Amino acid sequence: MMYQAGLILEGGGMKGIYTAGVLDYFMEKEIAFSDNYGVSAGACHLCNYMSGQRGRSYRISVNYLDMKQYCGKWSLFTTGDLFGVDMNYSLIPNYLDPYDYDAAVKFPGRAFAVATDIETGKPDYLPLKDLREDIQAVRASSSLPLVSRNVKIGGRYYLDGGISDSIPVRRSIQDGNRKNVVIMTKEEGFVRQPAGAELALVKARYLRYPKVYELMRERHLSYNATVQYIEEKKRKGELFVIRPKRKSDVGRIEKDKKKMTALYEEGYRDAQECYLELLEYLEQA
Repeated sequence: MMYQAGLILEGGGMKGIYTAGVLDYFMEKEIAFSDNYGVSAGACHLCNYMSGQRGRSYRISVNYLDMKQYCGKWSLFTTGDLFGVDMNYSLIPNYLDPYDYDAAVKFPGRAFAVATDIETGKPDYLPLKDLREDIQAVRASSSLPLVSRNVKIGGRYYLDGGISDSIPVRRSIQDGNRKNVVIMTKEEGFVRQPAGAELALVKARYLRYPKVYELMRERHLSYNATVQYIEEKKRKGELFVIRPKRKSDVGRIEKDKKKMTALYEEGYRDAQECYLELLEYLEQA
């Protein structure tokens, strides 16, 4: 069933497999949303939600962990991207685990990948429809500073959406969604800390784009303020949140399939446990 509501998917690197578990349960129950916003890993998992390919996000997250072309230092040093662009955005979707582009085109809701314009420092909400072309928006949304090349789209250069709008619930409300479901990858009680030594590297790397440094310097403040905003809305019953109850031992770059599988199953189980409560929220006047 399609609900007139926003679905907001936080990023989080490989911790995003929690989101994959939640979305697989949503697909099983045929729950759909009119507006969908994915950030970084959230944008990647949103693609499979659009095509209705239940289980595909899990497979892609765990089946290639041992391949140097997929993710790791080899890819970073040889291509400039921690996550190999050719493998993740061409080889896997077109050959190894084919993506259903035609099904995604028929997705009845609107979908957006959030990316950061590195010149203005503002988030852009790039529409997703035909992933044959729009896959670049997903790549832009997922391109982490320092470990990814800048992604050019329409004359603009982009990096990870998480540095400008980690959890775009305000954008969804601005777009007219009175109801919103937020899937977070950080556990309850998480507080983002200020960036450390990497700030000097960011400043040096992006001398031509000082907004990147400013965003990274202030990111903990904007993130924590957004979480506080979400908690206030949640207390008032104005939005619905699904998030891990405890800290996961899955790293942002994880190679342990058992850890990944456990976090995926946690996401699926959490969605299952709050299903009736979610329906009540979505269906109330």
